[in-house]
Amino acid sequence: MQETADNASDRPQITAPHRELLDQVLDKWSLQVLDELCEQPSRFNELRRAIPVVTQKSLTAALRRLERNGMVERVITNSRPIAVEYRITPLGRTLQELIDALLHWTTVNMPDVQRAREQFDDEA
Repeated sequence: MQETADNASDRPQITAPHRELLDQVLDKWSLQVLDELCEQPSRFNELRRAIPVVTQKSLTAALRRLERNGMVERVITNSRPIAVEYRITPLGRTLQELIDALLHWTTVNMPDVQRAREQFDDEA
């Protein structure tokens, strides 16, 4: 019993800064942006085409949050006309395995989740 209590105290606690970071990095648009940028750098309109349901405002906000948190960088190209490209940073790339694991988990467990939702809705 003591071992369990010790192990529990060793686990990271979810504090306000943790919640804020997770909210900003794991929201639905940020996850999709990170997933796209893990594949290749992209310009803004390329991201809009890759994530067609996102609004321009939401995509801009997600990119700014990710850039502020060090997950994405804006690179201004020296082409004519000047263009902005978004790239995943080394810090952002560390999330790729976690994102892949979350996507795998949702794929595997979606039938069970769907059944649970239907059961809940039927009882409500």
